[in-house]
Amino acid sequence: MRDFKKLKVWSSAHQWVLKIYRITAFFPPDERLGLVAELRRSAASVSAKIAEGCGRESIREFSRFLITAAASANEAEYQLLLAYDLGYIDGKTYFELNENINEVKKMLNSFIRNLSPNN
Repeated sequence: MRDFKKLKVWSSAHQWVLKIYRITAFFPPDERLGLVAELRRSAASVSAKIAEGCGRESIREFSRFLITAAASANEAEYQLLLAYDLGYIDGKTYFELNENINEVKKMLNSFIRNLSPNN
């Protein structure tokens, strides 16, 4: 078993989720059950899947959870774009958050490749 809190990728994803929660607090009230809930869920899923994968015994299972985390990152990235296009966040905030999640995705992809037995 691995300690997810020691992983840089988990820490980066977790910090990103905290930012998402902060900015979505200012979205329109009619988005609480829509975009706010979906963006928060998909964003939190990234670090949650990394943490869950750390509790798995095999490298193969761990990799599967990292792949799922990357898929959640893609989903959240789209929802962030939607929020920007709808005018719920400004350009500076969007580009910063988008850069953050893309860095997490790069770390995840690298981590997955390094776990692969084909290296």
